[in-house]
Amino acid sequence: MREFIPVAKPWLGEKELAYAAECVKTSWISSIGKYVSQFEEEFAQFCGSRYGVTTSNGTTALHLALRSLGVGEGDEVIVPALTFASTAFAVSYTGAVPVFAEADVHTWNIDPSKIEERITAKTKAIIVVHLYGHPADVDPVLEIAQKYNLKVIEDAAEAHGAEYKGKRVGSLGDVGCFSFYGNKIITTGEGGMLTTDSEALVEKARLLRDVAMSPDKRYWHTDIGFNYRLTNLQAAIGVAQLEKIEEIIKLKRRNAKLYDSLLKDVEGVTLPPEAPWAKSVFWMYSILVDEDFGGNRDSVMEGLRKKGVDSRPFFYPLHTLPPYATGEKFPVSEDLGKRGINLPSSVTLAEEEIAYIVDVIKGLKR
Repeated sequence: MREFIPVAKPWLGEKELAYAAECVKTSWISSIGKYVSQFEEEFAQFCGSRYGVTTSNGTTALHLALRSLGVGEGDEVIVPALTFASTAFAVSYTGAVPVFAEADVHTWNIDPSKIEERITAKTKAIIVVHLYGHPADVDPVLEIAQKYNLKVIEDAAEAHGAEYKGKRVGSLGDVGCFSFYGNKIITTGEGGMLTTDSEALVEKARLLRDVAMSPDKRYWHTDIGFNYRLTNLQAAIGVAQLEKIEEIIKLKRRNAKLYDSLLKDVEGVTLPPEAPWAKSVFWMYSILVDEDFGGNRDSVMEGLRKKGVDSRPFFYPLHTLPPYATGEKFPVSEDLGKRGINLPSSVTLAEEEIAYIVDVIKGLKR
């Protein structure tokens, strides 16, 4: 009987085990230890940024970035309508209001031409999301931000190592935010990080992350802070993962090309985008199921599951979720949300497994 094929699983090896064991043997398992600073420095360098600040997860990274930039009660932050809920949740945590902007039909990311119409006197920042591993078109967003004196935050939780015009994500805006959850490009189990070139932002973020305790006066808290620290144990796994991130990205792209070659002639299936100016890391291999396929997205997912293949739907557009239901319409985001499927995307996938998944999809076509 064929083994069930999951959507994603981490690629862990001897280095991860050895570094984590060192933390246990030396008792440095909490948020102080050499691997925390090493992971921050090396990951920031990988992204092309000066500084990194580890956090407990990607959501706290976003929240910490927003607070460090001064976003708070009464402010508005522009957010793509199509993204994971944490992007909007982090805005809400600050007391600010997420204002949604439409997706681009080609890249599935925020449509820069739809941003300016959403700006008001209350707008403080724009969050761009590099959805499913494909970078957003950032230059026009930066131009709008400069025009209106806004901050730009990159939600790069799904896009470690993706490139925009030859520059890695996380180094394009004022601050980048990453997740190291178990299904991400590299993982620490749970975890996150901010990347930035701003020394002032780093100092603020580190203070707030460590319960806003004064570095000079123990138990003296200068602000309302957060306990958003990453442990040395987790960072040790991150350092080991970072040693093979280039290979992981290479394998992700190889698997995507194989999927492309096998699915390109299947009528009713739209392949994932890769713009001429982009290098996608294909965090998830994502397809759209069109009317010509002869079935809808959900029926395809059910058919895959019956054959031992896991999959995931695209995110529900944020404006359709109960906390943010305003009655607004974003047709592109809604259409993508209804038709999108994430197929198994682990770097450990064998070519035979990808061929099998594609054969199952072809067998579901009507």
